[in-house]
Amino acid sequence: MPQRPLRTVITLVTAATASLALSAGPAPAAEGPIDPKALRDLVKAYLASVKYLDEKVALADGYVPRQCSSDPAGHGSMGYHYFNESRYGSLDPRKPSALLFEDGKDGKRRLAGVEWIVLDSDQNMKTSKDRPSMFGGQKFDGPMPGHYPGMPIHYDLHVWLWKQNPNGLFDRWNPRVKCPPAPAHTGKTDTGKTDTGHTGMTGSGMTGTGTGKTSTGKTSTGKTSTGHSGKTPGAHHGSSGTAHTGSAGAGRTAH
Repeated sequence: MPQRPLRTVITLVTAATASLALSAGPAPAAEGPIDPKALRDLVKAYLASVKYLDEKVALADGYVPRQCSSDPAGHGSMGYHYFNESRYGSLDPRKPSALLFEDGKDGKRRLAGVEWIVLDSDQNMKTSKDRPSMFGGQKFDGPMPGHYPGMPIHYDLHVWLWKQNPNGLFDRWNPRVKCPPAPAHTGKTDTGKTDTGHTGMTGSGMTGTGTGKTSTGKTSTGKTSTGHSGKTPGAHHGSSGTAHTGSAGAGRTAH
């Protein structure tokens, strides 16, 4: 095993032990002694995600990027979700349903965490009898609405394997992860009024921003609109953004 992954595995096991022992995540971990299997599963998840340090590999494996998600209350961000719908329902630590990326200082996307997603069996947010758990009893968050149009009601579990989270390994929001500022919108609306600084809100309590790129097009009144961060249909009402293109040359929509 290369030296850096080995050091990180040791650090991960230490952090995971503390998180599981102190219940640092938003949902309580299993009571009693720390489960050795939980630690082994965390190491499996870490080793399986090493290849996704290269964003091109994530794209090639079917992970589709969406907008950057931030907590409107200011508790942090999740970064850009890269969803793989073929892995929804996975409880395999080696097969996460989503990857969490952030913008690096060099302009490239950097892996920050991984996420597991399980669809709610009755699609009713008032019931939670089917709530899953992983990593020694760490319960999933939810049920919650989808984060993009067509995504069903689901549970999810975030694990910050690649970006230390001061709130805990399993906390939803990471205050050390940042989303780009929402692009300002200045232009004429359908009523002829000027709309400035609009940021869309998601149906699950998240603010979605694009890649910071602006777009120019005609509105329904024939006026030109620049940098509009409008609402999209469906549960996820984040700002739009399709200008970000990965090094693999694939067009990407931002979450």
